[in-house]
Amino acid sequence: MFGFDPDVLIFTALGALAVFAVAFVFLQPYISAERTQEKKINSIKRNERDRDARMKAEARVADASKRRQSVQNSLKELEAGTAAKDPNKQGLKDTLRQAGMSVTIPKFYIFSVIFGIFFAFMVLILSGNPLVALGGLIIGILGIPRWYVGRRRKKRMNAFLMEFPNAVDVITRGIKAGLPLNDCLGIIATEAKEPVRTEFKRVLETQQMGVPMTEAILKLYKNVPLTEANFFGIVISIQQSAGGNLSEALGNLSKVLRDRKKMKAKIVAMSSEAKASAMIIGALPIAVTLLIYITTPKYILTLFTHETGHLILLGSAAWMFVGIMVMKSMINFDF
Repeated sequence: MFGFDPDVLIFTALGALAVFAVAFVFLQPYISAERTQEKKINSIKRNERDRDARMKAEARVADASKRRQSVQNSLKELEAGTAAKDPNKQGLKDTLRQAGMSVTIPKFYIFSVIFGIFFAFMVLILSGNPLVALGGLIIGILGIPRWYVGRRRKKRMNAFLMEFPNAVDVITRGIKAGLPLNDCLGIIATEAKEPVRTEFKRVLETQQMGVPMTEAILKLYKNVPLTEANFFGIVISIQQSAGGNLSEALGNLSKVLRDRKKMKAKIVAMSSEAKASAMIIGALPIAVTLLIYITTPKYILTLFTHETGHLILLGSAAWMFVGIMVMKSMINFDF
């Protein structure tokens, strides 16, 4: 067995400690310099990351401000264009197109004159009074044909409103599925119900003639002067000029259109009682006249055989017309 001298061990340990202390004294500046350099490098990297994050945040703010300004400019241009092209100030040609009638203006005037002569002839046979027949001629030429066109136009606009939200939903789903906007419009132009199909077909035909997509869709408002069609054109125009998620914008538009549709249905339901009352009040004088004629015809025939009776009937008809128009303005709501 080998023995170890304690003094030798203590001397060896003290020598190793002294060597380590001397090495630490000489190497400490280098170690401290490396740590300082590492701290500087980390600080520089942290500053670069902060600068990059700050620059990205500023870029996002600038981009959002630029997009907001672009949207505002687009809205101003669209409002100026809409004000310059007021759909209420339209000619007979636009009215016929909006009513879905392919008849030309000369043919419409010819038909109006023929119908006016026929209507005046029927009134002359029934009344025997040339002045009354003259009034029938004016009504037959200027009144009844235009009333018929206006009624067809209103019916067509209502049919468009019923189908338009479904068409917007189809376009939204198509864009979410990855289809281009033109292909989505093509689906509407071939698969949708009338009159939405015809109007979107006109949009595609206008674009095929070289007109940009934005202008072609904005012309939809001219053919269908409805607020909903104007909304659709504004959404597409803003997306084309400022960018953004078109499917999300159209989805929000579809929700707005359906909410407006529900509100209109609610207004119709709430005003139905007033409309029924107005119809009863308007028909009451005519019903009373018929009952009196059935029971005591001699008592009522004076109105139809005497000139004073004719004046009374004319005044009564005028006042009834005024009353009907007042009731109509009270129970019809613009939305």
